[in-house]
Amino acid sequence: MASPTSPARPPGRPRSGVDGTVFAAALRTVHELGYAHATVDRIAAAAGVAKTTIYRRWPSKGALITACLVDAFGPAPLEGGSREEMLAGAIRWIAGKVGEPGIGAAFAGVFTDAVNDPALREILSTRLQDPYRLALQEALGEPERRVLFFIDVVVGTLLHRMGMTGEPMVDADVDTLVEMVLRTMTS
Repeated sequence: MASPTSPARPPGRPRSGVDGTVFAAALRTVHELGYAHATVDRIAAAAGVAKTTIYRRWPSKGALITACLVDAFGPAPLEGGSREEMLAGAIRWIAGKVGEPGIGAAFAGVFTDAVNDPALREILSTRLQDPYRLALQEALGEPERRVLFFIDVVVGTLLHRMGMTGEPMVDADVDTLVEMVLRTMTS
């Protein structure tokens, strides 16, 4: 008796999970070697994929790292509670994310690369910053310039601390940042 045949699979490697595997390998590589030494070659090797697999999806290391950050951050937790609770929650959320292994270094590294790379700045702006800016504008009813100032102050402060100490901001300092920002954003 013949066994049932399974449907034919298209040639090549299965695609499911490749992005997640590459993202995890990229953040792990950044965490272990630092952003500058986390080359696409090393990330591909850590992910167990060909370098061409990465370049088919992302045109550059910066675009890959931006995609990793978008994936790692996910949607901003902005629902419910008062305005103050929403702002405090957003600050604590981003501080927690920046403190995760590889995330702060990836964030700081891609920002540094973007200083001299207009195409990367555009990717960062449209894929990473804009979705959070728009969500905050809607949730808070604030104009764009004020929300951008909030993002600059919070993210800039967190990344500056990471750059100066190599460590994420401690909880007591995050609490102080929350107090400072709330005084400005709720007045």
